[in-house]
Amino acid sequence: MKSDPKSNTDNRRWGWPLPSLVMILLTLLALASCVYAQPHETRQVAQHNAESLHCDADNGGLQLPAGFCALVVADNLGQARHLAVRDNGDLYVALRRPASGGGIVALRDSDGDGRMDLTARFGALGGTGLEIDGDYLYFGAETSILRYRLAADRLEPEAAAEVLVAELPAQRQHAAKSLALDGQGRIYVNIGAPSNACQEQPRTPGSPGQDPCPQLLQQAGIWRFRADLPGQRQATQGERYATGIRNAVALAWNPFAEALYAAQHGRDQLQQLWPRRYSIVQSAELPAEEFLLVKSGADFGWPYCYYDQLQQKRVLAPEYGGDGRLVGDCADYGLPISAFPGHWAPNDLLFYRGGQFPVRYRGGAFIAFHGSWNRAPLEQRGYRVVFVPFAGQLPDGAPELFADGFAGIAPITHPRDARFRPMGLAEGADGSLYIVDSQQGRIWRVLHAAGAGAGQSLAKRK
Repeated sequence: MKSDPKSNTDNRRWGWPLPSLVMILLTLLALASCVYAQPHETRQVAQHNAESLHCDADNGGLQLPAGFCALVVADNLGQARHLAVRDNGDLYVALRRPASGGGIVALRDSDGDGRMDLTARFGALGGTGLEIDGDYLYFGAETSILRYRLAADRLEPEAAAEVLVAELPAQRQHAAKSLALDGQGRIYVNIGAPSNACQEQPRTPGSPGQDPCPQLLQQAGIWRFRADLPGQRQATQGERYATGIRNAVALAWNPFAEALYAAQHGRDQLQQLWPRRYSIVQSAELPAEEFLLVKSGADFGWPYCYYDQLQQKRVLAPEYGGDGRLVGDCADYGLPISAFPGHWAPNDLLFYRGGQFPVRYRGGAFIAFHGSWNRAPLEQRGYRVVFVPFAGQLPDGAPELFADGFAGIAPITHPRDARFRPMGLAEGADGSLYIVDSQQGRIWRVLHAAGAGAGQSLAKRK
């Protein structure tokens, strides 16, 4: 059969025979549909595998309550800080300092076995705070707040970061900028105090405190900004939301109470700076690490006062004439909703929203304690994740040990002796709890299934 000359002419005009061209177009459409479906399909895989994963035989070294188990999903990432989980299961981890190509590590489990096997790094800055809201990744560098738009089909963001807030205070002490989003277009940023107790001569025995403390003008509090406006500055667009907070690395919005919460690092060195007023034991245990309900306009008294969890009251700091018992005007400042032993270093806070854990965990708070450095000559403590049950806006019962075993078996005399130090927390779309360590950069995924044990499958029982 002879071919139609006109048809051949049309074929040559395109440079391809029409049947081949049709096949190519169909192939491209199929590939495009796969690419755009990937986040949805990955999310389905991640949710399915939460019911069929096998935990590590030793839970990755963790000690957990009955019914819980853990697997290590990533390791050796470096000095990890906070982390965030996307709905499709992708993990993003902030590094304290940029390393191997970026200050943020992105991880993906491409085959659904629970282990992260794809890695990408991006960003020129290191930092601490990290949260995902919709298609955006928010990052707290030491002097700025950045926002990345996440791509639909790949780990790295689709463009360079927007600078939402620039020129935040640069400081040697407590430079970490943690952050929280309220889901209403506002972002809350911790700006820590650049000192221990606002002394005239920093960390010098007997040096009095500055009164008023000038650091309160730009630091030692929480500032609120818009979450969608680039180019903001603290002095012009920033609102000082709360003050008198020494350093709240652990900061979170509680969607159940619709309120902001923080766990702050208390001051150090009571005995070293004021040896006639405090014993070594007192200095090791005091002051409390405070769990705070942070309302607009709140003032929690730093540096003039600290909370003594043993006396259950706020007392005057020695730099301002206190002797460990005198209250003075410290009764005028806000109180914590709960208190923990001194120097445990709360470094992240998460209110559990999921349904995988037993119902009593829903709405409660997990706190990651990084561990102490300044209890010497006594043993260092902390290095654990604690759960605080909640009812409404307040705790409903005593804090509970949830995850332990991070530090190892030997007594810890210095933080470098600890094998792991829990640093960041995040919740997956399936209700798993992720914990990241800052010593080696290990990430655990904690799962729950009634009756499941270490090394057992979490497959549903019929």
